[in-house]
Amino acid sequence: MRVFGEIEGIAVGTEFASRAELAASGIHKPIQTGISGSESNGADSIVISGGYADDEDYGDYIVYMGQGGNDPVTKLQIADQELTRGNLALVVSYIRGLPVRVTRGLRSRHRTYRYDGLYLVERWWAEISRSGHKIFRYALRQINEKAVSTPSGELPLPTGSQEPDRVKSYTTRVVRDTAVAEMVKKIHTYQCQVCTELIQRPGGAYAEGAHIRPLGRPHNGPDTADNILCLCPNCHVLFSGWAFSIEDDGSFIGGMSGTLVEHEEHAVSRDHIAYHRRCYQRVIT
Repeated sequence: MRVFGEIEGIAVGTEFASRAELAASGIHKPIQTGISGSESNGADSIVISGGYADDEDYGDYIVYMGQGGNDPVTKLQIADQELTRGNLALVVSYIRGLPVRVTRGLRSRHRTYRYDGLYLVERWWAEISRSGHKIFRYALRQINEKAVSTPSGELPLPTGSQEPDRVKSYTTRVVRDTAVAEMVKKIHTYQCQVCTELIQRPGGAYAEGAHIRPLGRPHNGPDTADNILCLCPNCHVLFSGWAFSIEDDGSFIGGMSGTLVEHEEHAVSRDHIAYHRRCYQRVIT
């Protein structure tokens, strides 16, 4: 059974003398591959060991490169990666908000491994590697709290009870300038710029501020009005998940029809639109 979260009895900081020992502990079961997971259930763990030249490790924040297409000797890409196997598993973990165990390979005379806790996949995208091939990358941020271990899939109802088991879940986000996003939403009177949906609820209308060029490393999008769209939750999920993008004339490409609704008081940067479109095109091609 695949377990998402902590493995009972294994503390953060525990070191292992080999991949075999690491696998036996249950922290990361594959002996060779860096991603443990399935396309249907998600990824439960990864190992960072310097096998890919495009990995970036900042401690509590990791930009992790997907699997496949690399030369094990030079560590350079010799072929495009595909959105299958472990790469797709990490996307599933992103969509479902599943915790991912992270283990780091320690450089010493003999390679050892250290379990460093739980992370969440904050975003994912495709780009061109240093060697000119398509790769998938995943930004993971550390979870500071200890998670409850949960198996994949739905938790069954306990015998004799109509109440589901309760387990902890985690979300993480970059702190945003909510005043700027709120200004954009007010300009559009909380109406989605993509589908024109207006969500009314007790207390007023609801919309979300969606950054066109994502915040944080390595995208480093600005938290400015020209980089924010007023979107309903559905369109926000689709836009940030590369289901569609926008042409410079405002027309949609991908799984959406129509044209972006714009307002004279809110100029949308075509440079940021072009950045999102490049990321979208790399994912789908």
